[in-house]
Amino acid sequence: MGSPIKNVAVVGGSGNLGQAAVRELVDAGFAVTVLTREGSTSTLPAGVAAKAVDYSSVESLTSALEGQDALVSTIATVAIAGQRPLVDAAVAAGVQRFIPSEFGINTRFLGKEPIGAILQGKVQTLDYIHEKSRQNPSFTWTGISTGLFFDWGLEYGSIGLDKSTKTATIFDSGNEPFQASNLPHIGKAIAAVLTHLEQTVNRYITIASFNPTQNQVVEIAEKLTGQKWAVKHLTTSEQQQIGAEKLSKGDYSAFSNFLRKRVYGDGAGLAVQGADNALDLLGLEGEDLEATLQAWLAK
Repeated sequence: MGSPIKNVAVVGGSGNLGQAAVRELVDAGFAVTVLTREGSTSTLPAGVAAKAVDYSSVESLTSALEGQDALVSTIATVAIAGQRPLVDAAVAAGVQRFIPSEFGINTRFLGKEPIGAILQGKVQTLDYIHEKSRQNPSFTWTGISTGLFFDWGLEYGSIGLDKSTKTATIFDSGNEPFQASNLPHIGKAIAAVLTHLEQTVNRYITIASFNPTQNQVVEIAEKLTGQKWAVKHLTTSEQQQIGAEKLSKGDYSAFSNFLRKRVYGDGAGLAVQGADNALDLLGLEGEDLEATLQAWLAK
């Protein structure tokens, strides 16, 4: 392995996950630089540097990455295909470790599921990273699958709870455990990868803050509020059909429908538990589901 990581560049540092990653990297003692677009007015935490770049220019990106030991990409799924210039620039600048924007569901075994069509940018980017790493052994990578962004999903409704009306949407039986992580926890995992270089070199790892079922989430919400919540039941087969209809019209919001089918469907088997959860490898612990829900309800 190369030298210890000191300088870390982050792409997408003003986004939801990016902000969490930047905070945790700073707290872990790394010198953090956020790459921004020309004219960006994003406000960064104290002590975090900013470098304006042209994301379509390998030359511009290479210049910005000179002296950086690691690169973390947290860009959104719709922009994933744009990571290829980042890869080329990271290799040219001598970056030791690249953590691409793999956060979310594990893209390494999508099979022929329709959601795979939307995630081809991720799949192809990681394949390209594999190729570049083989050609340049000093350029290494780590992919991190996190499951659903749980705390973010509570805020924006994708977990299916509405605290203002005390209503919940449950897909299928609601008894399927699903992989989920809070954004700050993902940030801690990113920082931990960069202090566990040998253990995570050229590996795809999976983490989860917890693996609840939808019914468990609703039960805890009812316990904490002291009220019975109204539950609406839907099927993931319907979600799959809705997604297929959307995608046939070029509507990529189908991703949300396909995602519900993938993670909530009875028998999905995507919970990440025991040795499959890399938290022990990274020196981290799981999180408290009830505490997460309590913090959300208290806002």
